[in-house]
Amino acid sequence: MSKKTTENIIKRYKRYLKLERNFSSNTIDAYMYDVEKLLIYCDDKGLDIITMTLDDLQQFAAQLHDIGIGAISQCRVLSGVRSLFRFLQLDAYRDDDPTELLESPKTGEHLPEVLSTEEVDRLEDSIDLTKWEGQRNRAIIEVLFSCGLRVSELVSLTLSNLYLDEQYVRVTGKGSKERLVPISDKAIKELEYWFVDRSHMKIKPGSEDFVFLNRRGGQLTRTMILIMIKRQALEAGILRTISPHTLRHSFATALLKGGADLRVIQALLGHENISTTEIYTHLDDTTIRKEVMAHHPRNMRNFNK
Repeated sequence: MSKKTTENIIKRYKRYLKLERNFSSNTIDAYMYDVEKLLIYCDDKGLDIITMTLDDLQQFAAQLHDIGIGAISQCRVLSGVRSLFRFLQLDAYRDDDPTELLESPKTGEHLPEVLSTEEVDRLEDSIDLTKWEGQRNRAIIEVLFSCGLRVSELVSLTLSNLYLDEQYVRVTGKGSKERLVPISDKAIKELEYWFVDRSHMKIKPGSEDFVFLNRRGGQLTRTMILIMIKRQALEAGILRTISPHTLRHSFATALLKGGADLRVIQALLGHENISTTEIYTHLDDTTIRKEVMAHHPRNMRNFNK
């Protein structure tokens, strides 16, 4: 197969991701980055994606390991490759999908870091409200924790999608899918305090509808929020490595501990598959085990006689 034919197929695949899968630009870029690794491998080995066999793909997977790519990153690359081969079969470039039997490396069970409500309070209480961005940062942390938003959803949150009287926010998630998420009284209060400060800002044209702004009146970036939360964790004496996503995990875990149905949590988080949400059941199991080890008399190392 000629290089030009391959390029045309990849263009069609990219269009498929955009128009039929409705993926965001960032997600499409990630998929194309993974596919590029496969194309480089094919070029080196004199292979093409139309005639690749399962054995060829297993050799490709082995090379990912040999060049030092970690198990989690290998899984991500192979996920992108599977998507490409499903497209090739769907568009009749191939009769089969050799990735159906392609195994991913075992990554081990990795449970995400979570914060307790008390730790979130410490995070917020450590903010210096005498600084212009202080109240904005409190509102950001509280909205992340109270609504379980992705950081990308937070930076794109608009005033026109806030329904504070009804205690809902409209969120645009992955694949441009919208969902309504309840917002707590505390988050609403922190937002209202921030809106007082926001009303005195000079806002850049085009940024008027964004809820959260930087000091120049423009839209915040994900990196800015990541840096802020890491810095605030140090100020609060939280020594674990946390990120904006930690607050999303904490939101889901708090709901599960409170008795919320897993399907409800799935809808609130905007997960397409329930399997993604099920990790929080493992988190809760871990917490239960810690409680038993700490408090059951057969497990306590030190107890009053």
